[in-house]
Amino acid sequence: MDNTVAFYPGSAPIDAYGKGGFRFADMSHRGSILCLPSGIYAWSVAAGTEATLNDLQQVLGALKPPEFLIFGTGNTQIFPSPEISSAFVQASIGLEAMSTGAACRTYNILLGEGRPVAAALIAVE
Repeated sequence: MDNTVAFYPGSAPIDAYGKGGFRFADMSHRGSILCLPSGIYAWSVAAGTEATLNDLQQVLGALKPPEFLIFGTGNTQIFPSPEISSAFVQASIGLEAMSTGAACRTYNILLGEGRPVAAALIAVE
């Protein structure tokens, strides 16, 4: 799916994750997703170690401070590359990496509180 077309317009909590995908807004999606204020998009990154700055350009273009990104890196926490971290610092956008399960839970809590948040979530089995 083209990352510029919203799979789901607007924000929605993540109802379930695992088995290679996610459930949200009474829908299911197989593969990784970007949860941005403008919508939930398919995301082609399949592993935290694969993510590049290019993969996160859509996020950097969509977010404005004080928003921040929760980066769900798969089954385990993987810290982003220095290039990615530096780009988020330069944009004054927070970046928190954690396992996808922890990222889904954190995203849902912050979304429920009405806080400015986005998530890049790598699908897990």
